[in-house]
Amino acid sequence: MARLKLGYAPTRRFTFSAEDAYKYKVLIRQKMESFGMDIEIVDLEGLNQEGLLYDDHINADAIARRFQDERVDAVFFPHCNFGTEDTVARVAKAIGKPTLLWGPRDEAPLEDGMRLRDTQCGLFATGKVLRRFNVPFTYITNSRVDDPVFERGFTNFVAAANVVKAFKSLRILQIGPRPTSFWTMICNEGELLERFGIELHPITLVDIQRAAKRIETGNGSELAAAIDYIKEKLDYSEVTEEDVRRIASLKVAMKQYAVNNSCTAIAIQCWSSLQDAMGIMPCLANAILTDEQIPVTCETDIHGAITSVMVQAATMNTAPTFFADLTIRHPDNPNGELLFHCGNFPVSLSVEEKPKLRKHFLFDDHAPGTHEGEIRGGDMTLARFDGDHGEYSIFLGKAKGIQGPYTRGSYVWVEVNDWPLWEEKLVKGPYVHHAVGIHANAIPAIYEACNYIPGLTPDPVDPTENEIRAWLRGAGL
Repeated sequence: MARLKLGYAPTRRFTFSAEDAYKYKVLIRQKMESFGMDIEIVDLEGLNQEGLLYDDHINADAIARRFQDERVDAVFFPHCNFGTEDTVARVAKAIGKPTLLWGPRDEAPLEDGMRLRDTQCGLFATGKVLRRFNVPFTYITNSRVDDPVFERGFTNFVAAANVVKAFKSLRILQIGPRPTSFWTMICNEGELLERFGIELHPITLVDIQRAAKRIETGNGSELAAAIDYIKEKLDYSEVTEEDVRRIASLKVAMKQYAVNNSCTAIAIQCWSSLQDAMGIMPCLANAILTDEQIPVTCETDIHGAITSVMVQAATMNTAPTFFADLTIRHPDNPNGELLFHCGNFPVSLSVEEKPKLRKHFLFDDHAPGTHEGEIRGGDMTLARFDGDHGEYSIFLGKAKGIQGPYTRGSYVWVEVNDWPLWEEKLVKGPYVHHAVGIHANAIPAIYEACNYIPGLTPDPVDPTENEIRAWLRGAGL
């Protein structure tokens, strides 16, 4: 994905120190850059002598035009003194993107009793006016520039804005209909488009079969690279050279379809017509593409693909997702659960130096193409976007990897805080047996992103909503 663009609009008010406002404009910019996030900052330099937003309506129009022309994905209004609430609100309303409100904490009054900034008071004013303008916004507690609360709030807001950006540009390549017996994968394509602007680009299994066959019979560089990757990263001794070439061809065909049609995720009918048509499983192809930041979900799980993109974006696209069945409880740990799928977890997550490329262990045809083995544990987020009856929510919970018995397929055993609570929530819905995992804490960013996605309700189980809010205010620092 392209880098997130952040509009930087520091604001002041004429009745307070312009010099101190300018000083803080510079300090805040330096602090943002020190966080090391891969973002582009669009500022106000050149629009006026100060590069600040103040109570000048002509200036506000120019600021809005700059941000619109630059196609910013979010806007930050740090109050460098009291700030100008009406101008901030006008710009925020015109841009219509995630909006961050914060101001650096004031110093003590001067010896003569004068105060230079009164930042907190201005934040109260701007918050109210943003509400009047119906502008949803994120707020970071009034804190000093070097306070960890600011860093936590800022980086989480940027991640949340990245989730919103990814969500609102979602286009999913749908390869084939859902498997006949999987009623759990029913989704409302029209409602996803009407409610959220999410587009599906459907193609048939015949389309992908023909494209893969054309690639397989050629000598393209993409195919050669995919074959080399498989042979370098996996133990493919249980399958043939022909199988490797066919799996690589499918991977290349899927990626070309996605890229050429501006799709950011793929949902594929992975069984059983595909095996009849091509003689392979798509699991390893799915795994490789997911590692390349084009997440692929099995069994034409459209809602799973939506979840994958959101979770990936919450880490600023720095970690791969894995798409799993919630399968069985741990034989000994009452809060343990097996996350499994036939063989689609990203190769980069494997604990083995060379995981196995194998034939499917379950289906009668035992077609080759599964990437099998355990993936690493550690702390992770599990999530699921889903809905029915016109209502949508996203389940959020944290887990950690634990030891468990060997099983076939791609897998990891995890422990959660209260599995019976999770199980009840998942069964009673609107969720299903599929979840998306990632080795990162994506929960606060996704929770905050829901503030900017009308019709989507965050549904956290661990941490709770109150715990997430406390964390954002600085709990645990």
